[in-house]
Amino acid sequence: MRNEAISMKQLLKHFKALTLHPKNAEELKGLILKLAVQGNLTAQWRKENPDGVPASVLLDKIASEKAMLIKEKKIKKEKPFSPITEESIPYELPKNWSWIQLGDLMAMYNGRAFKKDEWASSGLPIIRIQNLNKAHASFNYYQGDLEDRHRILPGTFLISWSGTPGTSFGAFIWEGAEGALNQHINKCEFFYDGVDFDFYKKSINSQLYKLIEQAQGGAGLKHVTKGILNNLVLPLPPLKEQKAIVATVNQLFAEVEQLEDLTKQRIQLKEDFVTSALRQLSTQDSTSAWSFLHAHFKSFFTEKSSVATLRESILQLAVQGRLTKHWRVRHPELVSGSNNASNLLAKIKAEKEALIKAKTIKKEKTLPAITKEEIPYELPEGWVWCRITDLTNVGTGSTPSKTNSSYYGGEIPWYTSSATNDDFAKVQDVMITQKALDETNCKVFPEGSLIIAMYGQGKTRGQISELITPGATNQAIAAMVFFESSRITKQYLKYYFQKFYHEIRLLAEGGAQPNLNVGKVKATLIPLPPIKELDAIVQEVNALMALCD
Repeated sequence: MRNEAISMKQLLKHFKALTLHPKNAEELKGLILKLAVQGNLTAQWRKENPDGVPASVLLDKIASEKAMLIKEKKIKKEKPFSPITEESIPYELPKNWSWIQLGDLMAMYNGRAFKKDEWASSGLPIIRIQNLNKAHASFNYYQGDLEDRHRILPGTFLISWSGTPGTSFGAFIWEGAEGALNQHINKCEFFYDGVDFDFYKKSINSQLYKLIEQAQGGAGLKHVTKGILNNLVLPLPPLKEQKAIVATVNQLFAEVEQLEDLTKQRIQLKEDFVTSALRQLSTQDSTSAWSFLHAHFKSFFTEKSSVATLRESILQLAVQGRLTKHWRVRHPELVSGSNNASNLLAKIKAEKEALIKAKTIKKEKTLPAITKEEIPYELPEGWVWCRITDLTNVGTGSTPSKTNSSYYGGEIPWYTSSATNDDFAKVQDVMITQKALDETNCKVFPEGSLIIAMYGQGKTRGQISELITPGATNQAIAAMVFFESSRITKQYLKYYFQKFYHEIRLLAEGGAQPNLNVGKVKATLIPLPPIKELDAIVQEVNALMALCD
């Protein structure tokens, strides 16, 4: 632990440069607390104050006061705590310090379990865990009789011992008005008032990780028993040094908070810049805007949220033909005449009609022609608007009866909506049999088909995936099967759905969790580029996404 105080000053000196995220301030505060309660921030203070009263004297006074309170029956005698051993001592103490257990410092009384029908609109505010963690959290109130052990006055020492690890546990000194203490919070009364309450608030909070490790209960809601709290080993410095530690920590915390505010301001300015730059990318000359962004990428795109927004903008520009604007200037012959998208669409249509005539696929219901009102924006030269059904054969599956065991345990993968959470669908645990295919509406879609989730809340962008092995699907998935002449559109369509999937659903139904059906998937409007430009768009998007990655 050599030169920790010097190291702390160096950290503070460079904090503005080191702190790219506000959460780093909390981590730095945790380090300050750790160093403080180990005596590493007051080494110079001890040199300047060598003749202080040792903590052993204070330890005796605390023990004496506790014994007197037990004798006078003001507190109950508890079963002996676990002895302080070398294994339970976390670090070496400075000279004149001692170790003490929390249960030898204070008595703890749990709050009252207030019933909902006891809440009132006025009276004593009921102090809950949220009121300790959030200054502006609302209160419930209580107007009935209240025992003194459940009554809280300003300056009362509290320990929250139940809730979500990392957010609920902690020591507090109540600074609000008189109130009624809720359950899951201990009211703490020190046996001897010759200790600094603020020092022990900081000391307990520096060891929250240890309390969380010993907490009992499930993953979401845990509690620290009174026995664990009583046995918590804490340092006991001389009283004057306790106060010196508190003053040093408060000063350092103030500096950290000031720098944290500057960090937040810097991040906000960065986010404002990113928003402005992405707006220019979408509305102005995308080439010059992208050149500027590329030059400053590492400086400004340091947040996951801004990179995610950039991905969205890249996909938006791609399907508008703006990423390949200069490609078209360089290759005019590849977007006009026989190379335009209309010819590609006609080729796909001819192949599809041949497959229908050969009864390889079924003839579908003819969809209405695309109207001007449906078209969201003007396309570049050589592009056309079409529908998904013009490019692919769209179908869906079903769920074989779960009561028929002969339908399951076969060798045919059966995909559900969860399979669309990855770019390439993982083979599912559930397999169905050939009998299930023969007797139900399930059908096998070939390798390379794109599958889309039609129901539920999306977990990843697009909720569209590609089958890497043939398989069947349930009724919540639409599958797009490509023809020989339309396979070149696959990756482009994958990107299109990653960008517009949720918008398509909202247009289809509206509401918080809108749903699609196969008919609406088939009718989805697609801006189709010329065949050569399709390849150029995919290459450009791949390169930009790699940069984002």
